[in-house]
Amino acid sequence: MIHDTSRRIPEYIMGRDYPRAVTIFVSANHYQPLTQISFMLSKKQLASIFAITLLINGSSAAEAAEDHQFEKTPKLGTGNCNPLLDFLHVADPTAVVHNGRVYVYGTNDQQELDSVGRDGKNSYAHIHSLVMMSSDDMVNWTYHGIIDVEQAAPWTGEKGVSWAPSIISRAESDGLTHFYMYYSHGGGGVGVITATSPVGPWTDPLGHDLIDVNTPGLTDCPAPFDPGAVIDENGVGWLSFGGGRSSKATTFLPGSARIVRLGSDLLSLDSEISEIPAPYFFEASELNYINGTWVYSYSTDWVDRTEWNDPEVSHPSICSIGYMTSTDPLNRDSWKFRGDILKNPHDYGMEYTNNHTHFLRFNNEYYIFYHTNHLADFRGITTGYRNICVDRLEVDENSIAIPTGQMTQTGVSQIKPLDPFAWQQAETVAATSGIKFEHTDVAGNMVACGLGSGQQSEVRGADFGKGASRFEAKVRGKGVIDIHIGSPKGKRVGSLVIDHPQWQTVSVRLGKKLKGSQDLCFVYRDGDFKFDEWRFIR
Repeated sequence: MIHDTSRRIPEYIMGRDYPRAVTIFVSANHYQPLTQISFMLSKKQLASIFAITLLINGSSAAEAAEDHQFEKTPKLGTGNCNPLLDFLHVADPTAVVHNGRVYVYGTNDQQELDSVGRDGKNSYAHIHSLVMMSSDDMVNWTYHGIIDVEQAAPWTGEKGVSWAPSIISRAESDGLTHFYMYYSHGGGGVGVITATSPVGPWTDPLGHDLIDVNTPGLTDCPAPFDPGAVIDENGVGWLSFGGGRSSKATTFLPGSARIVRLGSDLLSLDSEISEIPAPYFFEASELNYINGTWVYSYSTDWVDRTEWNDPEVSHPSICSIGYMTSTDPLNRDSWKFRGDILKNPHDYGMEYTNNHTHFLRFNNEYYIFYHTNHLADFRGITTGYRNICVDRLEVDENSIAIPTGQMTQTGVSQIKPLDPFAWQQAETVAATSGIKFEHTDVAGNMVACGLGSGQQSEVRGADFGKGASRFEAKVRGKGVIDIHIGSPKGKRVGSLVIDHPQWQTVSVRLGKKLKGSQDLCFVYRDGDFKFDEWRFIR
């Protein structure tokens, strides 16, 4: 075969002197040593050689991917946008908007799977980290890595499990935006970590749980976990939480959902702890504040609905996400159940699972983040590993009526084009196959690593306008990045050859100008290298 080094030929074609000397490198396959051959070619002959090279290398790129068996994905080449990430398992979403991006965080189910294996049940016992991702277009997601809560809060101990975060932010007197991440410290408490960037670094300001079973004023709440936080229009913070069954529990009213007003520092409590009388309450508390109204959402229990006395609204369905509203949140009797926001994934054609959601307004639309087992099921993993998804949600801000939403594999539409002429991170992806990432010294910045064995990544909706003529990337190691249009089997427009032991920005001229809106697929082959960022040049 002709090795990809010959992709440099189009630049030779632009020369003026023909015939001219050309050097190419050949090998029997991708892994054999290269042999150098030099000879004279006319312009016409050279163009023919280049065309043949494109054909041969197009098939070899596909073969490279097929030679290595990676976990299947329901996203690559399909146009599906759910789940948000397809290279690791993440659950229990929370989200915040900052500087035109939505940042999403969740429980690191992947840590449990890596600890117990594909056949091991997800008991959450090995999870002590959270996952970060963000997007400004809702389709291409930037993976910002993990928050090692055990490292940020050493007092939690080696087995200090951390799940189900809830994040709020506000601008403070130092001119910075401060982020407050509340999280379940197992089933027995709520911890908090803070940062002045949505991707950290994160630190623990308290050295202990904000809430646990020994908190003064907290009674009859056996599992004070799964926090849901919000800041109201007056800048006051609120926190909901709870789980288990109170001593007075009935099937209809377990009696363990709670809400409290936070202190001005958002790190203390500033009111009595009040009950939210959530019917068929189970877990997964979350709070929103819309037009003077507190909106409490939660996961309902798996039990049969044997009791219901409200003729104005149907009872919550089995293990659904229900919601309640109040204009006086510390008044237990002010809360009213309004209906299901989402039903169980089984009602949308997927497998049964628990759920945890967060909804917010972004770019003048409401979106709801939730999790399903679809990615695990697609891969034949049936032991309870979950992934965050997103769909549109209709919210009437006047009446606070929220019709039951949908769970789809299609997901949501891209709300803005990706700019291919700005530097884009290798960890910004719409779909992947076989990709792994590692942290750098910069908080929230990752690099793709271990590339060169047929891995693939896809970005969608890149707007090239009148055209791009070159591609460049910051890379390190040895290998090749093939650039395809649309999918791994789509037309290949360029191949970037990498041979640098240190980080280097390398470029290649495209075989044909890219114009208009395009989905791109990068195929990584013939080596072992790392990939940090990329862009196209007009």
